[in-house]
Amino acid sequence: MEPHVALALAGLLIGTLFGATVQRTHYCLMGALADLSLFGSRRRLRSWLLAVAVALAGTQLLALLSPFDPGRSFYLRGDLFWLGAVLGGSMFGFGMVLAGGCVSRNLVRAGAGSLKAWLVLLLVAISAYATVAGLAAPLYRLLRRLGSFDPGYAGLGQLVDGLLGLPAGSFPGGLLGLLLAVALFAWVFADPGFRRHSPELSAGVLLGALVVAGWWATSLLPGAAAAWGTTSLTYVLPTAQSLLYLLVGGGGLPGFGVMLVIGTLIGAFLAAYRGGQFRIEGFADRADLRRHGLGAVLMGSGGALAGGCTVGQGLSGLSTMSFESALAVAAILFGGLRGLRYLETGRLLAAGPGREDRGGDRPVAMRSFQPTGPVS
Repeated sequence: MEPHVALALAGLLIGTLFGATVQRTHYCLMGALADLSLFGSRRRLRSWLLAVAVALAGTQLLALLSPFDPGRSFYLRGDLFWLGAVLGGSMFGFGMVLAGGCVSRNLVRAGAGSLKAWLVLLLVAISAYATVAGLAAPLYRLLRRLGSFDPGYAGLGQLVDGLLGLPAGSFPGGLLGLLLAVALFAWVFADPGFRRHSPELSAGVLLGALVVAGWWATSLLPGAAAAWGTTSLTYVLPTAQSLLYLLVGGGGLPGFGVMLVIGTLIGAFLAAYRGGQFRIEGFADRADLRRHGLGAVLMGSGGALAGGCTVGQGLSGLSTMSFESALAVAAILFGGLRGLRYLETGRLLAAGPGREDRGGDRPVAMRSFQPTGPVS
């Protein structure tokens, strides 16, 4: 089988499994933040951290036991673009709240029939491409020049190996990653209630494993790295590439990222249809349309600046122990919490003295906001 065919099929399969899993389990980082902020539930947060732990442990084991080299990935190459991680991550986090979920979540919603999500994906694709290669590209390049520096080591594993005078990718750095994964496993499973909720547990294990499968497919399949480059699950730029492929074609099978997007839509559709959850969903009113549109643009531009999304940086990037990924994820979490606060109060900044919120004054956006999955 030709390398590009094998890689395309791998992307399609991994995407299909991802879409079906997210649709069936309601996995969503934005939903996890909403559950924590509004109801004090940590169940879906534990599911996300379980996915991080599985991805981290699997990626480090793959690096230790095979020719896979995380240092060849986007996350561990080049300067640390700290300004993009902080600014773009915050924009992305705020935008995903306005848009009802991150890019991957909107792909799943689109597969399940949401017209809202299709508009969000269109605007994400346009704004992301405009940021890195269109009208906003000069600003993007300027921000990269002003907000980047070379720390010497792009990730925690590389730093440990360097301090010990060993080549990057040696055993000590990988062992540290495994120890961090064990610590995450311990915190996740410390809650007996989480162990009894199989959907959240299954989502964390399966999605973390799919990240490892992505690394394997793009680095260890014959000829894969040369055809695509070492990468794993990520959705912002692949969504833009999917739109470009739809408009102008590509002279053959699309690459791993575009097939990942297509597979996610297919998997979500199949899971929604089989579960009787497929339904056409439109906008409630003009305010709902504006909210989703603004959120989509913030996600597209912010995700392009940050180098990824809640999956690209939040799972794939963290699995490499990248410093930039950690910074971007922290900014996404911050932006998401500020977005939830904005929907709750109608203010970007905290209320001043004597201006506490009153229940009847809560914005319509927050009154209609519901988490995307069950809470406890």
